[in-house]
Order: sequence, then C-alpha cells, then structure tokens
Amino acid sequence: MINTIIKQTNMLYKSCCRLFLLFAAVAFTLNTNAQKNASTEAKINALIKKMTLEEKVNMIHASSFFTSGGVSRLGIPKLVLSDGPHAVRSDTGTYLPVGTCLAATWNPKLGYEFGSVLGSEANFHGKDVILGPGINIIRSPLNGRNFEYESEDPYLVSRMVVGYINGVQDQGISACVKHFAVNNMETNRFNVNVNLTERALREIYLPGFKAAVTEANVNTLMGSYNKVRGQWASQNSYLLNQILKKEWGFKGFVMSDWGAVHNTIEAIWNGCDLEMGTDLNQRPHRDYSKFFMGDTVVNLVRSGRIDESVINEKVRRILYVMFKTNMIDGVRKKGESNTKAHQQTALKVAEEGIVLLKNDNKILPLSSSVKTIAVIGFNAERKQAMGGGSSQAKAFYEVTPIEGLRNAGGNKINITYNQGYKIERGATADDLLIMQAAEAASKADVAIVVGGWTHGFNYSVWSDNAYDAEGYDKPDMHMPFGQDELIKAVLKANPKTVVVLMGGGPIDMTQWINNVPAILQAWYPGMEGGNALAKIIFGQVNPSGKLPMTFPKILEDAPSQKLGITSKDLMQLYYTDDIYVGYRYFDTYKVEPQFAFGHGLSYTTFEYSNLKIQAGKKNTTITFTLKNTGSVPGAEVAQVYVKQEKSTLPRPEKELKAFEKIFLQPGDSKLVKIVLDENAFHYYNDIENKWVMENGVYDIMIGASSRKIKLNGKVKL
Repeated sequence: MINTIIKQTNMLYKSCCRLFLLFAAVAFTLNTNAQKNASTEAKINALIKKMTLEEKVNMIHASSFFTSGGVSRLGIPKLVLSDGPHAVRSDTGTYLPVGTCLAATWNPKLGYEFGSVLGSEANFHGKDVILGPGINIIRSPLNGRNFEYESEDPYLVSRMVVGYINGVQDQGISACVKHFAVNNMETNRFNVNVNLTERALREIYLPGFKAAVTEANVNTLMGSYNKVRGQWASQNSYLLNQILKKEWGFKGFVMSDWGAVHNTIEAIWNGCDLEMGTDLNQRPHRDYSKFFMGDTVVNLVRSGRIDESVINEKVRRILYVMFKTNMIDGVRKKGESNTKAHQQTALKVAEEGIVLLKNDNKILPLSSSVKTIAVIGFNAERKQAMGGGSSQAKAFYEVTPIEGLRNAGGNKINITYNQGYKIERGATADDLLIMQAAEAASKADVAIVVGGWTHGFNYSVWSDNAYDAEGYDKPDMHMPFGQDELIKAVLKANPKTVVVLMGGGPIDMTQWINNVPAILQAWYPGMEGGNALAKIIFGQVNPSGKLPMTFPKILEDAPSQKLGITSKDLMQLYYTDDIYVGYRYFDTYKVEPQFAFGHGLSYTTFEYSNLKIQAGKKNTTITFTLKNTGSVPGAEVAQVYVKQEKSTLPRPEKELKAFEKIFLQPGDSKLVKIVLDENAFHYYNDIENKWVMENGVYDIMIGASSRKIKLNGKVKL
C-alpha cells in the first residue's frame, strides 16, 4: 500500500513538474514574442521618423510593373512582387496545377505543400510577395477565371487557403490573397457594380478572406477591380477599413489590383496602402509618381488636407511585413527552384485533384488486354502553362496528356494521335479531322478524347482562343471547336471511349454523356499533369479527387443565370441568387445537377457506419466508421453537412461544415472523429446584423457528395 502511494506521489510530482515546465515554456515564448514585437515596433517608428514625406509617399505606389518604392539611404528595399498563384511567373520553374485542381484534392496538407513550393521558388528568384492565392467564389460557370479560384463553397475555400498561405509564408515569403471582394466575373470587371445583401457577403463571399486573415495571418491582400455597392473595391471603406482592418484585425497591407485605384482621396482614406499598376500612357518612360497615390498625396499633406499620420500608417503596415519576412532585419532563405521534390508536389496535387466523373462498367482503369489506344483531341498535345493571363507560367517542362500516356504505356501499347479539332475562336466541326479521328478510333481497343476548354492568354494574339482566361468570360457552356460532333463520331466508331476534359469548370455534356462510359475532369493539371492522368487511366493511381463545384447540366440551370440579374449595359450586377450559390441552390430548389458538389468516383468502394453524435457545451463531437470494402488502396473524402430544421430566416437545404480525406488499404477501417464548434451552426441574420446560433434541432449528414448522403443523424442544441 505504501509503495503504491509513493509511486502515485512520484507520478503526480512528475506530472506537476511537466505542467510547470510547459507553463514556463509558454510564458517564455509569450514574453520573447512580446519583446520581439516591441523591438520591431520601435525599429519601425525610428525609420518612419527618419523618412521624408516624399520617401514615405514613394513607398505607397509602384516603382515599376512589379515593384514598389524603397528608401535606399535607410536600408529599406523595394518590394518585389510576382504573379502568380500557380508558379513564380517571371522566371522558369515549377508549374503547379491550377486552383480548382488543388481544391479538388480536398486535402489541406497538399495546400500547405503547394504553398511551400511557391514560397521556396519565390525565394530562389528574389521575390518578396507571391500574388496568390485567388479565392473568389465560383458563382457562375462562365467566369473565365474560375480555373484560378478554388470552389463555390466558402468552407472548402477557407480550409484550403489557410494551408496555401501558411506554406508560402513559412518560407519567409508574403502571400497575397485576392481579389477582395466579390470579383466573380471578368467581362466588364473594370466597371461593374456588384449589389448584394449583407448576408450573402458574410456567409458566401467573405469567409475565405476572413480565414486568410484571422487563421493564416496573411501578410498582404489585393483589392479587386469592380465596385461593391457603388464604391470601388480597392478604395472601399466598408470592406477595407471596417471589416478587414477593424473587425478582422488585419495587420498587413492592402494593395490595389493593377490600375484599380480611381481617386486619391478615397484611396488614402478608405484603406488602400499600396497602389499598383503601370502607367501605359507614359511608355516607354513611365512616371509612377503621377499615380493617384504619388505626388498628389505630397501636395495634399503639404496643404493640410491630409494628415501625415495617415501616410505613416500605410508605411507602417508595409514595414511590418518587411520586418516579418526579414527583408530589412534578418536572413532570408535561399530557396530552391524546380527540384525533384517540387515536381513531385506538382504530380501529387494532380493525382489527387483529377476527378473521375463517370465510370460505367468499370472501363477504367484500362486492363492489360488493351494493346491499342487512339488518342484524339488538340488538348492531348497542347501545353497550357502559358495561358490564363496573370496566372501564366514559364514551365521548366510540361508533360502533356499524350506524352504521359506514352510514358506509362511504354512499348507494350500502340498509341496513335489525331488532332480532331482546331483551336480557333468560332471554329466549327472539321469534317476531315473528325473522319480521321473516327477511323483511328475504330481500329483501336480504346479511344481517349482529350478536349474541353483551352487555357487562353489575354495579353497577346492568343486572346482569340481564350475561354479560361483573365479578362474574358465564356459566352456559354457549349463545347467549342465542334467537339460535340467529334465525340459523337468517335463514340459511334468505338463505344469504348474515355473523355478527358481540361478546363476550370463545367461544360455542357448533354449531347453525348449518356453514351460515353467514362469521363475524367483533369482541370489544368500542371507540369506533371500528363503523367498523373496516365497513372489514373492505367490504374497506377486510384483517383480521389472530388468536385469543388457543382456541374449543371445546362447553363440555364445555374443559379447565377436562373436567379441573378445583370443590367443590359453590364454596369450593374445584382446577386439575387443571394446565399443560394452552387449546391445550396441545386439542393434547396431540387434542381438535378450533371455532377454534384463533392462528387468523385474511385476504383474501390467505401462503407460508412456507426454514426454517433454527442452535443457538448461548446462543441458537437461526431464519430463514424469508414471502411475500404474494395480490393485496392484508396482515399475517400467524408463530407459533413448541417441543416437547421427550423430557423428564423430561410437557410439552404444543407451546408458543408467539415470534411476529412482518409486513406485506407483494402479491408481497413478507421474511426473518424470530427468536432464541430458553434460556427458550424450559426448564420448571419441581416435583420439584426449579426451572426446567430439558434436553439433547436439540426440534421447532421455524412456523405461522399452533397447528393450522396450515407449517414444521417440529429443533434439538439
């Protein structure tokens, strides 16, 4: 008995010691951080006191297309910025898959690895800020920049953006989250005024930005081109001063999109800290001091119309970021470019992001009996890295789908290629190319048509071919270049046809979807995309991607088209679809999609069971069992949706509130535990102008997509 007491006393003593050491370590860390912050603040104050007004103003506008001014006599360097969200644009390096492909992985850990590659390569090339990620909500299937953004769902965006930003900034590089806010169309983006309710703004369009600021502590943010409720977004007091800086406590600096500032007084007072752009009227000798936030600011301060303290605050924010990233006081990481590890990250994101949409009769993966493959379609050999506008990349190399298939097939499979269609704006079906493609398909064991959208480029003659590109929206959802006729002809020649779709979003498949056995959504999968695609087709990789957006059957089914209103002159855009964006609309209004949000097939099967829900004082704990019941390893994205049964204001049929990607070997199972805090149950009451969580019963739905619910439960709060 005495020995037991002594033993327990010793254990208690050791526990107390460990607890004391833990508290001591935390206190030491907090004290060290406080001292560091105080020291940095003192250094910033000292620098600002030494600067002339002209030097301060020189720091708040561009000094070249991708730099802002520094103060060399005080050791303050220029900021060097670089597009884009998928690669360091200005130099040759790793070309990562686009934002929709990253989001389709539903894997925040890959988001971190993705950001780490960008941060490392930015360091290597001497950049300070990566102009990404782009996280505007995918509201309309026509937006030409959807490929760059991530999802229609604010929760999925929030989880992916935090990983991306942390990955970039842990390398000592600043991320720049963009475009703030409600920049959901490209056509007329320089003029359009977006009108929306406060509830839609808070529930749909701002959560990703809030997570970027309050969770990832993003260093910089870019304002968008459009107006929001009548005021330009890059000089919008409500967005920048009230929400971003006051409510969310944003400490970094706000830069405008290039040329997005329109008025000096509004920009200075309403929260813009750095005006970027290029003065095209002054070529080849641009005078950046003539920007809105240039010499005019000096004159306004000298005349007493603006207090110098307002300018000091902007400079302070820029210096804060410089010190945080060791630009002034510290050692920068050297970084690496296009390493094997970076290439493997590009490959991994593509492997996990490509989505198997359809697989009738298990035609995929291709069996060993397949000896001849007819590959058809311009996108099979077209390199996509240089498309898209500011997201273009100078890829060190790019494996196209045809190259990937030949790499994987080796000498065992005879692979032929036919172009099938021409990439020209307005091009119709080419009878000769279609005839040649159909003939090749008829002689092959399997045909693979690689088509879809093209990754256009809006700053050159390629703009005639731009469908997924900055500055352009698609005219409709119909397949361009006569591809419908091509696919139908190939299917007639060979029913064993696989369709691979490139692009940033949905396309109208109604003319052939009922006849094609297999469809893969490949997005724009980066420099290793061809290899990733081939590995999935041949079964070396089990697909695990899930759609980060709903694919409507036809354009008219999309809520932006069904409920949204745009003025005839395109000057006024009314988000009358409100909070019913994407699956929130399709599921609430009972509209059948072509493919649901969260949809994605696998070469194995999964079983969900044993749902248990426990409501606590602050959190609700959900547990369930997931089992791989198939014969191959695979990953499933278990999605948690919540529905409030009775609410004061209308709410959607269901809303994504949690997810987890689980990798399992055949026959293995895992007890999955998910904890929901009160944020999973609240909504924005725009009558009371606050977030509310109401008492009552909530449905908890666990599923493989928004339309494939496997487990149902309830919790009373």
